[in-house]
Amino acid sequence: MQRKGITNLPLHSNHTPPWLWKRMVKLSGALTEVILEEYGQKEFLERISNPYWFQGFSCVIGFDWHSSGTTTTTCGALRASLNPEEHGIAVLGGKGKNY
Repeated sequence: MQRKGITNLPLHSNHTPPWLWKRMVKLSGALTEVILEEYGQKEFLERISNPYWFQGFSCVIGFDWHSSGTTTTTCGALRASLNPEEHGIAVLGGKGKNY
């Protein structure tokens, strides 16, 4: 694998503001539903497992700071927005019992 660059991702201890969290849950669910409908579960899983695509997805749903919370916040929003019975995908991880 070729190194493309270096970034500094500081640790943050604060939580996502409630007003932003609600929007992130809503938008992540809507975007995921479109991807699932148009391309299927396999394609969504391939995209979400790509670190660059995941970072972009996090930014699109409203995660506007590039730091240590991207993975937990985005996974938490996906977990809150997706229903395994309806979407065929279960999301694990995220913010634990905080949301």
